[in-house]
Amino acid sequence: MFDRRKFMLKSLLALVGVNSLTAAATADDIEILVYKSPTCGCCNAWIEHLRGAGFVVRQRNVADVSPIKNRHGVPIQLWSCHTAVIGGYVIEGHVPAHDIRRLLDEAPDVDGLAVPGMPAGSPGMEAGDYREAFNVWTFGGDELEAYARYTDRG
Repeated sequence: MFDRRKFMLKSLLALVGVNSLTAAATADDIEILVYKSPTCGCCNAWIEHLRGAGFVVRQRNVADVSPIKNRHGVPIQLWSCHTAVIGGYVIEGHVPAHDIRRLLDEAPDVDGLAVPGMPAGSPGMEAGDYREAFNVWTFGGDELEAYARYTDRG
């Protein structure tokens, strides 16, 4: 015999489970920890870029970010002004939020992403209409590979 209460209860529990999984995957639940100088304005602008994309950002102001970069194995040729960690990956410099999200979605076997230096037009380094071309690099072990390319035309 059909038990309507059991059916409704099972349906409700299934719906709650699906909603919980969906909620767990939202951007608001993705936390990133950013190490930066307390006086770096472009780092703060990058943090706002991440928040605008739905990331939960914690920041830790440090006098010298170099030890953090060394501890996480960021190659010196990829260094920038801030270093972040998220989901077991390292993010160096002004990496666009959608590339970080892509990294988390694809979960490649790399240590992280980097935008070396501080290219104009990258997130946090906006300079009016002026943009420099830049690459987002993956790194890990001895390998560097282009992950995304941004032209000076946007």
